[in-house]
Amino acid sequence: MTTTPQSAARFPQPPQSPQDFAGLSALVTGGASGIGAATARLLAARGARVAVLDRETAGAPEGTFPVTADVTSDAGVRAAVDRAAQHLGGLDVLVSNAGIGAIGTVEDNPDDEWHRVLDVNVLGMVRTARAALPYLREAAVRRPGCASITHTCSIAATAGLPQRALYSASKGAVLSLTLAMAADHVREGVRVNCVNPGTADTPWIGRLLAQAEDPAAERAALDARQPIGRLVSADEVAAAIAYLAGPAAAGVTGTALAVDGGMQGLRLRPAAT
Repeated sequence: MTTTPQSAARFPQPPQSPQDFAGLSALVTGGASGIGAATARLLAARGARVAVLDRETAGAPEGTFPVTADVTSDAGVRAAVDRAAQHLGGLDVLVSNAGIGAIGTVEDNPDDEWHRVLDVNVLGMVRTARAALPYLREAAVRRPGCASITHTCSIAATAGLPQRALYSASKGAVLSLTLAMAADHVREGVRVNCVNPGTADTPWIGRLLAQAEDPAAERAALDARQPIGRLVSADEVAAAIAYLAGPAAAGVTGTALAVDGGMQGLRLRPAAT
């Protein structure tokens, strides 16, 4: 049985975007699908020149500049970042979103899978930042407050979720990496933050649901564990990324912004029956 994405009618529609990214250049990794594509689309709508780095760029939003690279290759990432920066005329904003999922307890995945997931989810961000920082330092001098790195982290970094040991470990590392990088680069004028989505309505979740014995029941369970009673949308996560990445957050660094429908902080009483 297959599943289809939730209807857009289930999600509040975002207001018309301002042009607060006009004149800025942004690179979004993993930007050809899901949260990355929603972010690239939003930044472009708000005036940014946008490049998308992905292994498969067919889904890159219209009007963005696609660069093909695998974040597990340092040489590939460096070449892609250089190509994007040259095409865009510099780099002001990095959204490091590329990542993969993993299911299971600590017993369920062999060492090779741990190495693979950590290589993508953690070292992929390290490689991308390493390649982008020279451009971001230049941007910080050119337009103070506008140079930023925003990581896509996860609620799994701060809440214990069942069957997510490997994934949670990788995202916990991303949270710590965000804080350390914020401290390292604050005096260079480069802000570093992360967004912690809850369970989002993305292609990866769609694939997980398709593999479930009862996809409808599994989706209902995922909806119910977030206090708002539904999954968050990719567009909602993208809006949070755009805030942290943009000039309006010039005073914000070393911050994790949860977009989780209240999952981390709220403890609701059971609904009356």
